[in-house]
Amino acid sequence: MHYKNIVEGRFLERPNRFIAKVMLDGRTETVHVKNTGRCRELLVKGARVYLEKSDNPARSTAYDLVAVEKGDRTVNMDSQAPNKAVEEWLRRGGLFPDVAAVRPETKFGNSRFDFYVESNQEKIFIEVKGVTLEEEGVVRFPDAPSDRAVKHVGELVEAKQHGYRVFVLFVIQMEGVRYFTPNRQTHPEFADALCKAAEAGVEVLAYDCRVTPDSMTIYKPVPVVLDESEIPPCASPGCVVRPEVNEDSASGTIGILEESLDDVKKNLSFSGLAAIPKPLLIWYDRNRRILPWREEPTPYRVWVSEIMLQQTRVEAVKPYFERFMNALPDIAALASATEEELLKLWEGLGYYNRVRNLQQAARQIQADYEGRMPDTFEELLKLKGIGSYTAGAIASIAYGRAVPAVDGNVLRVVSRIRQDSRPITDPKVKGAVERDLTEVIPVDRPGDFNQAMMELGACVCLPNGAPLCGSCPLAELCMAHLAGREADYPMKQVKKPRQIEEKTILVIRDENKTAVRKRPERGLLAGMYEFPSLTGFRTAEEVTAYLAGNGIKVLRIQPLEDAKHIFTHREWRMKGYMIRVDELEPGVPGEGSNDWLYIEPEETRERYPIPSAFGAYTKYLNIRLGKERYREDERK
Repeated sequence: MHYKNIVEGRFLERPNRFIAKVMLDGRTETVHVKNTGRCRELLVKGARVYLEKSDNPARSTAYDLVAVEKGDRTVNMDSQAPNKAVEEWLRRGGLFPDVAAVRPETKFGNSRFDFYVESNQEKIFIEVKGVTLEEEGVVRFPDAPSDRAVKHVGELVEAKQHGYRVFVLFVIQMEGVRYFTPNRQTHPEFADALCKAAEAGVEVLAYDCRVTPDSMTIYKPVPVVLDESEIPPCASPGCVVRPEVNEDSASGTIGILEESLDDVKKNLSFSGLAAIPKPLLIWYDRNRRILPWREEPTPYRVWVSEIMLQQTRVEAVKPYFERFMNALPDIAALASATEEELLKLWEGLGYYNRVRNLQQAARQIQADYEGRMPDTFEELLKLKGIGSYTAGAIASIAYGRAVPAVDGNVLRVVSRIRQDSRPITDPKVKGAVERDLTEVIPVDRPGDFNQAMMELGACVCLPNGAPLCGSCPLAELCMAHLAGREADYPMKQVKKPRQIEEKTILVIRDENKTAVRKRPERGLLAGMYEFPSLTGFRTAEEVTAYLAGNGIKVLRIQPLEDAKHIFTHREWRMKGYMIRVDELEPGVPGEGSNDWLYIEPEETRERYPIPSAFGAYTKYLNIRLGKERYREDERK
């Protein structure tokens, strides 16, 4: 939430709960105080305060006092600010990523709660309490007795008994505190009521806020200590310490039960992701794979590797990456490569538009950036074939920019951690996760953070319901894991059925040559070479008649095995024939064969890239494509 028209002054005195005297531009101004609490530790003489100028000229006071500086903190003391900040936070997916409805000030029986929220699966009531009282990093509520607060807590218990999920949410109107605890010294009845409510299932949460003179935003979870007789050893975000009867003690003394996992999972929304970087980077430093592009992360190498890794496994990419770097070691070489050289280097990786876009972007860099890769996220996005993920990867890994790189692996990790039922295929969800991670990415190690998230998704938080949770550094923060529902996330969407195409592949050979043709310059496998084919499944007689009509006399025709190749939205089902002819030279020109080329099979190694979709049939020419050819070269 934001204020308008903020001015700075110095606090002088507070004659009563509603007004204060402030020194403003050399004059004493009477201002309205937007908090009727005592706030004695905040409003001390000489304190720097921030005032919002009213746009109502008829008001008796022209300013509202909304914030004050206390030491090195800016503390918001506007009693209306917590509800406004929470409403904004809830609507953008804070606390419940799958929020379907948020209604302020909603009645339940004779009660009225601050918020009623519906997620896809739950109905929720939330009561918000603003907290401004802080001493040595410990924040407490209330700062004065509050019978109304006790009443609200009891009413939440009643709502819980009627099947609602209910929360007390303490909004700490400052940043960087140690933990929250009820103020037992000021109001023991409230502390007792809160403990009983927690035992009855009311969920007690605390979040601090990022506060500036003109804004307040919900930031990250703060440990909740319901009994201060023992302080949590680490006071980590989301840790709740509450009283529990010690069953081993006949006297029923009060002990301490830490429920950090249970409450961290409830807190892991937008800002709760702040708990991720530290354990993740420790794990990454110990477990990171040694990969060629990681060991020398120049912008060019990072870029090429990220394009290759789209839709392709790391192990498959390694040999391609090394050969590509050897053949085209820099942007200038990539920009000037011939199309056939480029496609040949890419042969077997698939998704050939990736490498075409790679070259177009290299030519953009040569023309618009004097041959140097742009170093900002925004400029990188202007390059052909570079989206937000690739731009984020290059900017963070090669240039140290604190921007996220969100791919399918990262989306899967975040979806499970937050038990987020939104479909990760929705661009809006990806955009929301990018914004959330921007808030928590460590500015000193952004590239390592992004690579660690990708590494976790690739090696531990695996797809298809088989994550290795025992090896995960974030297991204790993962809502899906704690609920035993890893396999349910990300939520599966019903996929559109693939378009099925039936084809008959013709492997036509004479003593020395074979027939191929170039695919169209646009569309699937654009510009690659393929065997001649017919639509549908054809008999040997139909194939023989077709070739005769194109001036080719068949000596022998032999059925080959059926094959299948799956693209993203299309599936080829193929029937093949090996066809021996006397001589492959153009005979009577035919409509179907006028674009055929007659080449020696060995030429496919260097000049005529044939996609792996035809891998089942290239073996009949002693051709090795892509990975098979590279393995053969390595053996030599």
